[in-house]
Amino acid sequence: MEDIVIRNATIINEGKTCKGSVIISEGKIKKIFYGDELVHADKEIDADGLLLVPGVIDDHVHFRDPGYTHKADTVSETRAAAAGGVTSYMDMPNTNPPTTTIEALEAKYANAAENSLVNYSYYFGATNNNSDLLSRIDKRNVCGVKLFMGSSTGNMLVDSKSALCSIFDGTDMIIATHCEDSSIISELTKKYKAEFGDDVPVEYHPLIRNEEACYRSSALAVELADKYGSRLHIMHISTARELSLLSDGNLKDKHITAEACVAHLLFDSSYYKTLGTRIKCNPAIKSVEDRDALRRALSKGGRIDVIGTDHAPHLLSEKEGGAVKAVSGMPMLQFSLVTMLDMASQGVLSYEEVINKMCHAPAELYHIEKRGYIREGYYADLALVSPEDWVLDNTMIESKCKWSPLEGRKFSHKVLMTFVNGNIVYDNGKINDGIKGQRLTFEY
Repeated sequence: MEDIVIRNATIINEGKTCKGSVIISEGKIKKIFYGDELVHADKEIDADGLLLVPGVIDDHVHFRDPGYTHKADTVSETRAAAAGGVTSYMDMPNTNPPTTTIEALEAKYANAAENSLVNYSYYFGATNNNSDLLSRIDKRNVCGVKLFMGSSTGNMLVDSKSALCSIFDGTDMIIATHCEDSSIISELTKKYKAEFGDDVPVEYHPLIRNEEACYRSSALAVELADKYGSRLHIMHISTARELSLLSDGNLKDKHITAEACVAHLLFDSSYYKTLGTRIKCNPAIKSVEDRDALRRALSKGGRIDVIGTDHAPHLLSEKEGGAVKAVSGMPMLQFSLVTMLDMASQGVLSYEEVINKMCHAPAELYHIEKRGYIREGYYADLALVSPEDWVLDNTMIESKCKWSPLEGRKFSHKVLMTFVNGNIVYDNGKINDGIKGQRLTFEY
């Protein structure tokens, strides 16, 4: 590999923004120079006027591979990741077959080794009857256990109290939860179907999957984590009320943490009028008060620890049918970083906080080895971002589904280059499909 110098960039890293240059050698960051010191290498990139940030680590994606590859697969979605400055991801187990056996888990890793353009890890999926397998998971090489405490595909809804106790008591790995109470959702679905039939308007989605459904399930997860001393990570928090279950403070001191997703930070229930089922997801997009509470919880030392996407592509034909019929989920991966940087430019949070929540904090929370920071000796997972205006149209979308709820939106930041393990995998619209990422490893 040739040495690369990225010169005169505005580096955002570890809570600071300053001018500097970075030398990449043999896949890692060899040297960081601050100020205007002139440095040379085999390949030189003039980054004057550009932002240099660590590559995003997305702890929450659904790449649909295997089983649902008509709408997404490892190749298409890692192309989207590369184009968006996302250099590492953690993929969910609700595939077909589900990732609920060691064999299915390793099959996904084998597929990624051949097809993933960026770095990868996969969750093991908990069920009502597979807690005996938790002790067999290689926690140095697997990001965590995913637990659906709400509706899911296949057999992945865990609704047995004894099974929940076995899971929380059965591992010291991160237990990443989807928290919604299925009994509440079921009753409210019956209520609104009685009123509207099968065509319940999408505006009722947050009334069916309401605050109480989220809070009751999250409260149970916290109760179990406290009882067994488990490492609980509540994914896609969507309500202000759930924040009362969480604590402020240093991430390293917490055994209960939380993620907010870009969609819940960007949209509120008023957007159903214009975007309809394009923003239908589980948990539902809720009120502006909930959205604003989540935004406030992103501040330094706040109750939301990381920002993910819950990237969940579907074909537009599958998004037809309102609150009941339309499938839930939306593609958000490719434009997550630029969306959050735009929020920073609008004063919602600082640029440094964006990088902390999307890059540093996932690395710290999951104990990922040598990633998530711009540090000497760390892997050169980086993104160069230009502060320029542009408008998203669907010709730019790399996800196989070829749509986004952000189409037509004007952005003020644009990803120009993405480096994965020192390789340039994305360069101003061009993707190098010959690059392959690495399996993430975790310190225990």
